[in-house]
Amino acid sequence: MTVHSASSPGGRATKILAATRLAATRTRVAAVAAALAVTGAAAAVAVATSSPATAKPGDVVVSENFSSGSLPAGWNAVDGTWKVENGRLYGTSASASANNKITFGRHLDDFRFEATMRFESVQAATRWASLGIDVPADGATPWWIATMRSGSTASNGLEFAQRTTGNAWVVTNTASAPYAAGTGRDVRVAVEVHGNQARWIFDGREMMRTSSLQRSANGVQALFVNGGTVSYDDVVVTELPPNGFLRPEGSPLTVIAHRGASAAAPENTLVAQEIARKGGADWIENDVQPSKDGIPFVLHDGTVDRTTDGTGNIRDLTAAQIKALDAGSWFAPQYAGERVPTLAEQLADLRTRGGNLLLEIKGRHTKDEVAKIVQVIRDQQMTGRVFVQSFEVDALRYTYELAPELPLGLLRSSLDADPVAIARELHLTAYNPDGNALLAKPEIVAPLHAAGVAVMAWTMDSASLWQRLERIGVDGVITNRPSELVGWNSAFLQRPSAEPTVAITSPADEARLDRAQSPVVAVAATNAETVTVTVDGVKTEVGRALDLRTLAAGEHTIRAEVTGPEGTATATSTFTVTPSQAGLGYVILTSGAKQSAVTAMTALLSQGQYAALATYATVQAGKQVPADVAGVIVADARALAQK
Repeated sequence: MTVHSASSPGGRATKILAATRLAATRTRVAAVAAALAVTGAAAAVAVATSSPATAKPGDVVVSENFSSGSLPAGWNAVDGTWKVENGRLYGTSASASANNKITFGRHLDDFRFEATMRFESVQAATRWASLGIDVPADGATPWWIATMRSGSTASNGLEFAQRTTGNAWVVTNTASAPYAAGTGRDVRVAVEVHGNQARWIFDGREMMRTSSLQRSANGVQALFVNGGTVSYDDVVVTELPPNGFLRPEGSPLTVIAHRGASAAAPENTLVAQEIARKGGADWIENDVQPSKDGIPFVLHDGTVDRTTDGTGNIRDLTAAQIKALDAGSWFAPQYAGERVPTLAEQLADLRTRGGNLLLEIKGRHTKDEVAKIVQVIRDQQMTGRVFVQSFEVDALRYTYELAPELPLGLLRSSLDADPVAIARELHLTAYNPDGNALLAKPEIVAPLHAAGVAVMAWTMDSASLWQRLERIGVDGVITNRPSELVGWNSAFLQRPSAEPTVAITSPADEARLDRAQSPVVAVAATNAETVTVTVDGVKTEVGRALDLRTLAAGEHTIRAEVTGPEGTATATSTFTVTPSQAGLGYVILTSGAKQSAVTAMTALLSQGQYAALATYATVQAGKQVPADVAGVIVADARALAQK
């Protein structure tokens, strides 16, 4: 996290994803609505809006295209110039120090906020516009924004940032967009928010994520402009389901640091937590067990022998004895003096410095021991940022009884016969199996997702395994190498799309052709294993010339469908067969009619006697002129006679 000065911040081709398990999983995830995780406070803000009084997941809370010609009801132009013209909302900021804003909407914990943004003019490429994620209705600080600069390809072209009560900027995350927003260019942007976590989406592609939002109890949505004029259109705010652990289509794996950055620092210590946080981990995974005097400590083993300079069962040692132990020297000399943290210390560090905790209740616990863990979480005001998991079913049952607001995950070394059933029984938010067991039976992922249950695999430490897990639709990975997985995710986001594409290149869409032409059906496809082409529903082959002599005059449709490992894509194209003298002549000469008939029809055609030609072909149909060809000649001749 960096602190900046107060002046700084921040055809007709149709694609259908399906056909494979991955694509089906992605479609389902998108339907459930997704993003990364957790909750915030939930109070409605007292501002007038045109949206419904209440909302539930999937409801569109705000939808505005500015067609009325004036500011929508309930939109509060806090500062700067805001006006509606030509079906767009225009905001102007006269200087780089003016963070002008307009607020609207209502407080939501889980939502998607999207808009079309266009820089009309800017004082410099560093100037910006933003989607306000959590902003007081009166525009007062503090507030959180997702920012896009005009020069969006800069290293900080995109940002998550907070304006503090002291009017300073805290920029928590930055990224570079794939192309410059510039001026005069529409860019579709979106932010998906789940409590203190959010994803920044640029033209349909996730650019970065944060877990550092500090949510208020009543902040609403807003639009911002700084140092220029920006126009907005098609502003939509949609409430999302609270389980933001489900991975959205196109998003990378959630990174869960196993015992902190345990490959780089002594496990389950605050330094391992700090390294994992700096490395970009979305979650810290740690274990909790009680001391002899009932204080929850962060430790994996049942004894302190392996990871400290002491010996003995943790449950036989007092808190004072545990705190006196060196928990770092065993790993490396530079970590000498690291201590075993209490759960309270770990949560306080996460609360103040950022991050979320996937907390494993290690081993058998009584209900009173679980109650102590829950109390510490509540005392530290971290119920919205802690996810509880355990191998122990009783520990999960106790947690649900004591704190139903905490999300739950069941750890498994081997898979249950019916993971969905046990997920329902235990009120699970996630099913967290051994990654190798999951890869042996990947078909369990789709039904869990259909039930709204995320899947997090443990403990997987190689790129080849991450790739396999991503392909079967896993949502998160618990790993000893969180920074490497963060880097792998970055490469994943930059990968060229493996989804198939298809376009019909010949005949050209909306082409007008006469019967003398013989266009070849041509298709351009990528990432495709099979290609199927039809003309008016009848299958044909790529590379085959169309015989326009037999087609009825009028519009015809070509449809191409391709399939590949990442799904299916389709494209359609139309062409029109138009009667012409040259085309009709070609039909007559190649009709197979008797020569005397060809001579007679050619003479009538050259003289422009189309009605007489139609009569002649009608009389000779099935006699001197093949019946099917005669029908085409009659229809075209009559059409020409009417011109």
